[in-house]
Amino acid sequence: MWQPVRSGTVDLTVVAVPFYFGSMGAEHWWLKRRAAEQGPSPVDYEKHDTIASLTMGTVSLVLPLATRYVAHRIAPQRSPIGRALVGAAGVAAGVTAVADHVRRRARSGRVRAKAERVARVAGPAAIVAGGVAVTSAWGYAVRIKRMWERRVVPDRGSGLLTTAAAIAGWDFIYYWNHRFMHESRYMWAHHVVHHSSERYNLSTALRQPVTDSVATFAPYGLLCLAGIRPSTIETARGVNLLYQFWIHTDAVRRMGPLEGVLNTPSHHRVHHGSNQQYIDRNHGSILIAWDRLFGTFEREGEPVVYGLTKNIETFDPVRVITHEYADLMRDVAGSENWADRLSYVVRGPGWAYGRHAEQAAVAVLAAG
Repeated sequence: MWQPVRSGTVDLTVVAVPFYFGSMGAEHWWLKRRAAEQGPSPVDYEKHDTIASLTMGTVSLVLPLATRYVAHRIAPQRSPIGRALVGAAGVAAGVTAVADHVRRRARSGRVRAKAERVARVAGPAAIVAGGVAVTSAWGYAVRIKRMWERRVVPDRGSGLLTTAAAIAGWDFIYYWNHRFMHESRYMWAHHVVHHSSERYNLSTALRQPVTDSVATFAPYGLLCLAGIRPSTIETARGVNLLYQFWIHTDAVRRMGPLEGVLNTPSHHRVHHGSNQQYIDRNHGSILIAWDRLFGTFEREGEPVVYGLTKNIETFDPVRVITHEYADLMRDVAGSENWADRLSYVVRGPGWAYGRHAEQAAVAVLAAG
């Protein structure tokens, strides 16, 4: 989780707002001309899709500030509310385990049904209470001010080399956070917002998540431990986000030798693809080197199919933000053991789809 610096540092992403809208207008004009000559494509602007993206982008600037404020104040290490959440999670988990045991051993169908109803409520309750406790505790522990106070090397100042190191360091940490958001379902539930559009243009870049406070990230404040000032890290954040904006386009096809080093529009189009070979690839922000180094790189080949493997067919921002959380809780409620419940939360979305297929196959065999 990143907590913006409030010490007079210029937020580059705010300064760039006129650029966002100006470049979207230019891209829209160019795409309309291309569509008139070549026909429509999934990268064209569509009114409802664009409005949804802009709405979520606006909400992402405001809502996380409120939820972060609340999360810091209920963190278990400083609040009785947080400690109560830990206790509630433990009790609910215990009740669920007992209900699972009764359901497996009971001979009476009525008793089994009651145990199942208890588990369907207590299981999700344990996950929610425990999840809020863990994420609030983590967010409070890694807050930027605390990590700066605990730095292990002297202040490196704010020179050019230090700023360059901060940008590179942010980029490296971002790669792992972005990869984790694709490989763990509770993090995917946070990030799926950004992938929910079946279109791909500059407005897609503004379709940002809002549930930072119920996610866990490798802290960018780690850079503070190396003597990099919070204000310099804030500058690195701004540079990183500005770079990410312009790569959400189809107007730039290839960039020659730069394709080997930088994350380009071509590489990022792959990242937004639901094609099987494109899923969970190209997680980098500025540099594509991390993907090449850690085995997640894929070159753009066949035309990209944008969106999710199971699209939700809605422009309602509330549904876009919450749909994966609802599906996750439904899976937890329907599970019969804690191994499955925890797997639905922490393992990747692909595991959940595979588990659904296994259960469907068992059900077919049992019915036959």
